[in-house]
Amino acid sequence: MVEFRNVSYTYPSGQQALNRINLKIDDSEFVFVVGANGAGKSTLIKLLLRELTATEGEVVVNGFNLSTMKQRKVPKLRRTIGVVFQDFRLIPNMTVYDNVAFALRVIDAPLKYIRARVPYVIQLVGLTAKAKSYPNDLSGGEQQRVALARALVNDPQLIIADEPTGNVDPARSFEIVELLQAINECGTTVLMVTHQHELVRYFGGRIININAGAVVFDEVIGGAYDESASEESAEEFSGGLA
Repeated sequence: MVEFRNVSYTYPSGQQALNRINLKIDDSEFVFVVGANGAGKSTLIKLLLRELTATEGEVVVNGFNLSTMKQRKVPKLRRTIGVVFQDFRLIPNMTVYDNVAFALRVIDAPLKYIRARVPYVIQLVGLTAKAKSYPNDLSGGEQQRVALARALVNDPQLIIADEPTGNVDPARSFEIVELLQAINECGTTVLMVTHQHELVRYFGGRIININAGAVVFDEVIGGAYDESASEESAEEFSGGLA
């Protein structure tokens, strides 16, 4: 569960990035977060990962109160979160297998567990045949799948996908979202930050739009093939994206 309780954040420069955010994401939800550059999305992610601490209010993630927790507990928090970045952040001189296994090795997971868990997760993202390949031998879509496997390997409660389709072509973008949805259907909470509004409109679901540090839209809308979506909701959402 993720909860922002009257959260504000102001950078040392005096720039206010978030202003009195109140937000709750329940376990097993799939949420799109949209907003223009500078709207506050990156600050929101940094607060979730405890890279920043709220200036005001409370942030709660997976049972941890991030506003009061001690620094020594941050690694324990982060083991409950998987992060997928736009730029993949793969280690170029490691194979697919080793890139995924690295996330377990750094927490001293037992070798027996690594040998069982890593092939399973690689298979989940459809890359078994590429397990011995290096990142430079993969397409952008395949590299993003490796990044997703690495985020999944710790069996996190929450996955934060930060612009995961930003460096892949449109067809692969839809595949990445479908894969995230399949992961979500297994019970993992997914928060996907994106600029690609066409994906949001196509898939629908819960949409949170942040503008100037405030939540200006937080509704569930129907996707492109959801006949239950009302024109009124669609118009309101489109207005929120403007």
